[in-house]
Amino acid sequence: MEGIGERHSNLKSDKNNEIESCQEHKYLGVIFYTSGTDDKEIRSRVIQARKCIACLNGILWSKDIRKERKLNIYNALIKSSLLYGSETWRLRENNQRRVEATEMDALRRSSRISRKERIINVTTRQQIGLEETIVKETEQNQLTCYGHVQRMAEGRLPKTALKWMPKQKRARGIP
Repeated sequence: MEGIGERHSNLKSDKNNEIESCQEHKYLGVIFYTSGTDDKEIRSRVIQARKCIACLNGILWSKDIRKERKLNIYNALIKSSLLYGSETWRLRENNQRRVEATEMDALRRSSRISRKERIINVTTRQQIGLEETIVKETEQNQLTCYGHVQRMAEGRLPKTALKWMPKQKRARGIP
């Protein structure tokens, strides 16, 4: 069996059919890469959420729509497209900033706050009535998913994958 980041060759099935190896695979809307990183997937989610924000720009800036309704729209359309598959993300600092910036873009627009006004994120969140950041929510989703996998039977693939340890240490230096 080949590991993450190794050279991949085609697989042969039990009926001697050959399955072609690939660098990336989209499964249930989430893109998996042979490199094992999820930076491209997070960027893809941020781009999708930004497109959603752009389409909803008129609604988010509108004076005629109440903040509660805008928050419902944000949760249903923007946040759901941004956080889809986030249970498996490794959120590094640069990706955290990307995700938070996308969240704050939508929240500022729905509060009709321009970036030129230089109002800090905490104040914007308080005006809308949100207590937790999107990163905290992602971490909570990850813990929920972890607990779900831990309760699975021992032979299940997600639990086996979670407990997997590499056979040998990685060589020193940059991968």
